[in-house]
Amino acid sequence: MADRVPLDFDPPVHQLRALLLGVDDDELIAPTPCGDWTVAALLDHLMGLAYAFTLAARKRTDTTVADGPPPQPSAEHLSRHWRSRLPVLLEDLATAWKDPAAWTGTATAGGATMPATAMGTVAMNELIMHSWDLARATGQDYAADPRTLEVLLEFLSQGPSEGVPGMFGPAIPADPEDELLEQALARAGRNARWRPPRNPELPVAPAA
Repeated sequence: MADRVPLDFDPPVHQLRALLLGVDDDELIAPTPCGDWTVAALLDHLMGLAYAFTLAARKRTDTTVADGPPPQPSAEHLSRHWRSRLPVLLEDLATAWKDPAAWTGTATAGGATMPATAMGTVAMNELIMHSWDLARATGQDYAADPRTLEVLLEFLSQGPSEGVPGMFGPAIPADPEDELLEQALARAGRNARWRPPRNPELPVAPAA
């Protein structure tokens, strides 16, 4: 069914689930490319966005929470059961956007309503960008499907260069010769060369 919809969420969801297996408990306090978010806060955000965009695909709203933007992600809010719960939420997300009906009409998430095709693309962008954030913060490799990245680049290029609060930051200049992922990261306001700051308490390996 995935070939009948604009974007297939299965591959990036499976990639992210694999990344989750590589997150150690002592890395939850590590910094990420997302401003002052720790890995724990990023995981909390991933749980929230997976749930919100699943509801958006199904044209449903959560009546147990107030309308408007979601609360700021935090390590304190992260569920103790995130290792078992987040993979389920991600699979629900992928399943929901396999339905062609998810891409019709309008959809609402985080207090914003837009054409469903745009909402699905936003969901994919969030998934790809935050998967890269998690991989970079925890020292893991990450690669995205070039066809998906081409769609995201076209989508991001239509947005304002100063960014959109709550979605992505001001665009960073990128070399047209850069890989598609690096171009998409730059357009979304990320530095593709970001690395976690070195721990000053660890010894520095001698040069080879």
